[in-house]
Amino acid sequence: MTMENPLGFGHFLANADGIARFILVLMLIMSVGTWYLIATKGIQSIRSQRRSAAFLKAFWAADSLDAVARHLRQSGVTEPFSHLVHHGFTAVEQHRFGRDGHKGRGLVDAGTPDEFLTRALKRAINQDKSRLEYGQTFLATVASSAPFVGLFGTVWGIYHALMAIGMSGQGTLDKVAGPVGEALIMTAIGLAVAIPAAVAYNAFARANRNTLAELSSFAHDVFTFLATGLKNAPQHSDVAATSDRIIARAEAGKPARELLRSAS
Repeated sequence: MTMENPLGFGHFLANADGIARFILVLMLIMSVGTWYLIATKGIQSIRSQRRSAAFLKAFWAADSLDAVARHLRQSGVTEPFSHLVHHGFTAVEQHRFGRDGHKGRGLVDAGTPDEFLTRALKRAINQDKSRLEYGQTFLATVASSAPFVGLFGTVWGIYHALMAIGMSGQGTLDKVAGPVGEALIMTAIGLAVAIPAAVAYNAFARANRNTLAELSSFAHDVFTFLATGLKNAPQHSDVAATSDRIIARAEAGKPARELLRSAS
């Protein structure tokens, strides 16, 4: 007849002190945060890729920029590429607003028109980069620190196990192996928390690099289409309003290219 082994994770938890329990709670928070980011960023990434593909297909299939503006008005800014184009359209409206004398010149108008358009597009890319990298600092921190947190818990557990064994006066292998094995659970938990965070960080970093590379390439095309003598003015954040203004100017009788170059 075999006796049931009382040792295990439950026994370790029951005999853990405040520091060991704090380490377990800390690693639980790390794990929950990691899987939350994996789920939310994964879903957002898939949706953004689909919307980006749809927008780029519509953009290159459009016969003029006012058709692109109509598409923006209907769909709104839902992913990085439409966000970039919207910034370009806003720059066009800003130039005309300033050129018509509705706003005095100042430091905000400094630089050449092409430089201002470049700044506007770079600002859009930086905003998208910041949004894409949301949560990655947390993932990197968990991936790099969780194994050491677990190792600290193991060392702390072994220390207390050896202290208890020394006080009992029973130093045989069967008395030492159980408590030490229980303490090693902390290292395993640390690795279980760190590995998903490391994999997720690398996967998201690679996806972000690809997206930003495509966005940077697309920005050159947008700059080519929209490069005009632009002046700075307060930005309009309403997609529909900006698109309507672009469409109105296009429908006033000027083709899209003439509309964009007339200010140069």
